[in-house]
Amino acid sequence: MDIQEFKSAFKLCISQGLRSTTQILGCAVSLYFISPAMTAAMLVVVPSVILSGTLIGSLLRIMSRKAQLQSVKATTISEEAISNIRTVRAFANESLESHKFNNEVYESCRLQEQLGIGIGLFQAGTNLFLNGLVLGTLYMGGYLMASQDLSAGHLMSFLVATQTIQRSLTQLSLLFGQFVKGIQAGTRAFQYINLEPSILLTEGKQIPYHSLVADVEFKKITFAYPTRPKQVILKDFDLTIPAGKTVAIVGSSGNGKSTIASLLERFYDVNFGEIIFGGVNLTQLNPSWLRGKAIGLINQEPVLFATTVMENIRYGKPEASDKQVFEAARLANADTFIKSFPEGYNTLVGERGVTVSGGQKQRIAIARALLKDPSVLILDEATSALDTESEKIVQQALDQLTKNRTVLIIAHRLSTVKNADIIVVLNNGVIVEMGNHETLMRKKGKYWNLMNQQELDKESRNNG
Repeated sequence: MDIQEFKSAFKLCISQGLRSTTQILGCAVSLYFISPAMTAAMLVVVPSVILSGTLIGSLLRIMSRKAQLQSVKATTISEEAISNIRTVRAFANESLESHKFNNEVYESCRLQEQLGIGIGLFQAGTNLFLNGLVLGTLYMGGYLMASQDLSAGHLMSFLVATQTIQRSLTQLSLLFGQFVKGIQAGTRAFQYINLEPSILLTEGKQIPYHSLVADVEFKKITFAYPTRPKQVILKDFDLTIPAGKTVAIVGSSGNGKSTIASLLERFYDVNFGEIIFGGVNLTQLNPSWLRGKAIGLINQEPVLFATTVMENIRYGKPEASDKQVFEAARLANADTFIKSFPEGYNTLVGERGVTVSGGQKQRIAIARALLKDPSVLILDEATSALDTESEKIVQQALDQLTKNRTVLIIAHRLSTVKNADIIVVLNNGVIVEMGNHETLMRKKGKYWNLMNQQELDKESRNNG
């Protein structure tokens, strides 16, 4: 919307503005040769008018900015309500969302109305000045004719040139309204275009393939999100993920489990400490290569694109052949249900994969990761949103996927991490326990408490 508005305003202002400006300059030169005295009188008045117009223009730009931001706010509310329509209806909050949207639209209309009045007053003032200029020209021209300093022909020529300037200035005043709206739309667009990422995506090293099977080391990591710099998520965090081993990180919500996955993928840089992968500091590696070749991610809600099953799987490796896609789907226990679709692998999954179930979506995501064949795999709550039957099928596919590779599991459901080589228990961003399932259960510490609590919750749900 902003781009289109800027494009239209830019095209109109450039084409019409250049023509009007050229006419004004040409006629101004003609006016000087016709009557230097009358031209000088006009030049005394015009600067004050230009100054007034500049001040009014600044005010109108501020008003336009407020109106544009309010329109964006109203649009955001409507988009949010539509995208979350199931939640809105589940709480019977249609009237609430409608009321919120109506309030924002009303405020948007009020600001647009103020802007329209401001632009109208500016254009009316411009026309008033231009008409006064014509009357002033007639008065002074008549005086000069009476004193024999100007002929009737020269006066008529001066008037014609003045009226041409008047029409051109009127056109510029009309264009000014478009200019104000266009410049604000363009400002917002260029703010996004000129944003520089804090982490450059295409700079840095690439590790040779034979070095990818290596330990991942978190050394004295301290981290807080940029939006909440005072809330420390991880503090003096030390962890080594041995090559080819499965390490699970568990703990209650909000303890920094998913943050560790984000740091490993270098979506953020750490505040203090360093992450070493393949003997190289993560900050020295090329982020696009790191995410595209070395690390794979499957999260709780995998994203599917509104295209075919085939292309969604191939997204993990765009150059893969159809045969490779079929093999990845077979290993992910996805081949059978995909072939049951009327169009098979050419079936469109719909926007965000709405035509497939949660378990099917996860298996397509697993097939995508298998095709990518990363050396490090991150499973972030990969089965927590599935029912028991779907979880078993997906877990079989995950077992296939985790063979012979380094795996980091972020888990809330502890039943999925019993077979991990190392289980790390986090509490408030600090490691409080570490070991395998049997060792931690014998300790009867934090992990034991979490496991018992989940068992009690499971029994309560089954009995309820």
